[in-house]
Amino acid sequence: MKTQATRDKLIQIGAELIAEQGFNATGINAVLSRAGVPKGSFYHYFSSKEDFGLAVIDAFAEQYDARLVAILQAPDQPPLSRLRRYFDAGRADMLSCDHARGCLIGNLGQELSSRSEAFRARLDQVFRQWERRLVACLEEARAAGEVSKELDAERLAGFILAGWQGAMLRAKTTKSLAPMEAFEQVLFREVLACEEPSRAVASDETH
Repeated sequence: MKTQATRDKLIQIGAELIAEQGFNATGINAVLSRAGVPKGSFYHYFSSKEDFGLAVIDAFAEQYDARLVAILQAPDQPPLSRLRRYFDAGRADMLSCDHARGCLIGNLGQELSSRSEAFRARLDQVFRQWERRLVACLEEARAAGEVSKELDAERLAGFILAGWQGAMLRAKTTKSLAPMEAFEQVLFREVLACEEPSRAVASDETH
């Protein structure tokens, strides 16, 4: 149990450091030092740095997928309200790190997909799982009459995921939530043709 707890701690610390500075810039010794684990014991838990990186991806993906289920499958909320909550959560995350981190999976996708087939394949698998969560929510919205019956849920889910990842990247470079807010507004007003909800939207001034 102690070994598993130590491994989990290394993964958690690794995820934090990788989110802050990238995978290639994150040294094994820095992870061990922050975790309070003796140097030289890394290979007791992981066969390589790539193995460690894949473990970080798996842990993050599992936690985030559970969060997506809680948001996008909430039975007490209409489908499009759940989708808005998904965007609300993304903006709140960006504010909590002062626009510094963005999406760990998206960041790693940009950094590693062209350098490692193992990373590329695993990251693509994660994105496809997220798309399936969005597809299910959009299909519910279509069945409930919240959006057009002609809506292609699979194509739109891919568009949302790609656009939202891009909006988070721009939020990091501009140090502002404006790109994320603009994406959500265009999606609901122009693509889904929905009215804006009468609720406060998170902004930089609320941080």
